[in-house]
Amino acid sequence: MAVLQKIRKRSGLLLIVIGFSLFAFVIGGLFENGGLNQASKDVGSINGKDVPFEAFRIKVANMEKGGQGTTTTQAANQLWDQEVAIALLSAEFEKLGLRAGEKHIVENFKNDPNIGQNPAFLNELGKFDLKKFKEYFKSNPEQALALKDREKDAELNAKYQMYASLIKGGMYTTNADGKFKYELEANKTSFDYVVALYSSVKDSDIKVTDEDYLNYMQKHEKRFKSDGTREIEYVLVEDKPSKKDEDEVKTKINALLVGGLVYNDETKENDTVPSFKNASNVAEFVSANSDIPYDSTYVSKQDLPAEHAEALFNLPAGEVYGPYMNGKYYSISKAMGRKSGAKAKASHILISWEGTQVPNKKEKRTKEQAKAKADGLLAQALAAPGNFAILALTNSDDSSAQQGGDLGVFGPGQMVKPFNDFVFNNPVGKIGLVESEFGYHIINVTDKQDAIRLATVAQKIIPSEQTTNEAFTKATKFEMDAANKDFAAVAKAAGLTVSPSVKAKPMDENFGTVGNQRQIVKWAYSDDTNIGDVKRFEITNVGHVIAKLKKVNEKGLMTVEEAKPMIESIVKNEKKAEKLIAKMKGSSLEAIAKANATTVQQAVDVTVDNATLANVGVEQKVVGTAFGTAINKVSAPIQGNTGVFVVKTKSVVKAPKIADYSAYVNKLKGNAGQAAGRVIPALKNDAKIEDNRLEFY
Repeated sequence: MAVLQKIRKRSGLLLIVIGFSLFAFVIGGLFENGGLNQASKDVGSINGKDVPFEAFRIKVANMEKGGQGTTTTQAANQLWDQEVAIALLSAEFEKLGLRAGEKHIVENFKNDPNIGQNPAFLNELGKFDLKKFKEYFKSNPEQALALKDREKDAELNAKYQMYASLIKGGMYTTNADGKFKYELEANKTSFDYVVALYSSVKDSDIKVTDEDYLNYMQKHEKRFKSDGTREIEYVLVEDKPSKKDEDEVKTKINALLVGGLVYNDETKENDTVPSFKNASNVAEFVSANSDIPYDSTYVSKQDLPAEHAEALFNLPAGEVYGPYMNGKYYSISKAMGRKSGAKAKASHILISWEGTQVPNKKEKRTKEQAKAKADGLLAQALAAPGNFAILALTNSDDSSAQQGGDLGVFGPGQMVKPFNDFVFNNPVGKIGLVESEFGYHIINVTDKQDAIRLATVAQKIIPSEQTTNEAFTKATKFEMDAANKDFAAVAKAAGLTVSPSVKAKPMDENFGTVGNQRQIVKWAYSDDTNIGDVKRFEITNVGHVIAKLKKVNEKGLMTVEEAKPMIESIVKNEKKAEKLIAKMKGSSLEAIAKANATTVQQAVDVTVDNATLANVGVEQKVVGTAFGTAINKVSAPIQGNTGVFVVKTKSVVKAPKIADYSAYVNKLKGNAGQAAGRVIPALKNDAKIEDNRLEFY
């Protein structure tokens, strides 16, 4: 996307809402207590430290109020993860004695573009001015109170940055590590081998029991932890329009095409209605007969329903098209006019400077430096227009750089004024330079498109009251019939389909094909709900879900059924390996190959770092064994990724020593930067966490 939604006009400068990268805190002003009459409890605890529900509730409310469609459950889940991370990290910070002073806090503030690039806090050179920053909040007490709360977040982030630096520093890569990496890449071995592939053993020739799966899971217990699940099967009785409902809407729309007498439900009399084509006041006609208001704007072809776009776009003025289906609407459209060049398409290169509200600038520069660079790029673009996309990709400060500066199609008034005026006042192919609040734009007008204005009468096909009542009756009857009976059999008798079972975790809200249905998940986890219980849930604009609690999987180790898709091939291969190893015996590779109806193969100059065997795949364990086996000696059977191997090493060539291993040290150093990201999962594995969210959400 382009800067601030394709450089669209802003409604005003909002002052400072800080979003930190580590935890994405959403903390606002205090709300008055209310809403819940429930006594305040702890929403959970982390290593013995309680998380009070009331404080947690306020944060959840604030995150919901922050918008972007965040539901209560989503907010509770995100904030709980934050609470856990903060508690675990804070304990580590305390152990290490980490402290953050004013300098650290200010640096964190400056890193936020809402502060660090806010014109209110910049000096004449476009640099952050701490004095102006302090003076502003001194003269704005209310903002100062809000900032005080943010300081705690900034302090925490500052400590995290120190902590991450310590971890990165602790992941020191030595010259010996670089030497080892070099040897993994450069030491070579050649060997002969025999492989008996797992695929050579039929699944039917082995027996894998639930105990085998369980044993594997217990050996790798941390990988198969589960918060517990509830298995719920369900039937959906849709509240959707019947054929009769569809026909009624179609009859109404068809009547509007010809006009005539129409019965008025309110006056109980017949009204004379003109045809859509002959209506003298089209806007009034649409308002009186359509479920979608009259829209007088011009639209391009690409904005029209794809299936009908060609016919609608080329419809002569005054003519009517339809009826036609557009989603759930039965529609007729009348052509009201056409405008040339009503839509435009352009590409741009944005060159910003310190002080403009543009994140992720490619480089720091003053306004004068930006102008000089923009002038230079303009000259290049004018000299070679075909290179515009490359110039944008390598120079533009806008995210559209990844698309070669392409901003797509837009209409008048959608871009900031200087940009808008240049594009709509110049022909296709024109390249020029304008200045806006975002920086300097080198603009290439790439297309102009005609647009049309349509008047559309659209009536939504919805279930009638009778249809809705029939769906309710059917769902209610099924709920009663299914109680304590075979769910699938009752569904079949009713002509309904049982949907695949949902395995719901305690804080899930999405439910099968019907989306956000937290109420069903909460019901399944209620102490009053038992296995086999059936309940009907009415879902607005969807219909009715009749759910049955099928199974309860308690917290702890996953069930075999849950883990099986992840480990089935691994456990089966272990069983196959047992059979294959028993056959991999003989005095020579040739004898072993003959016993297994296969051939001796060769691997030439392979390394541990690139342990790919032709026609087999990556087999580091096999290659590693070849390095460690004496020359011309046959190894013991090796359980590899694709089968069981036996190798006979022919040669091992040690790489020559080199004077400088720094290139290999640097390769390993790249991994150190990711170490901090693995800290929280590691801390959680060893933490004692009690999660009571289910009691509240």
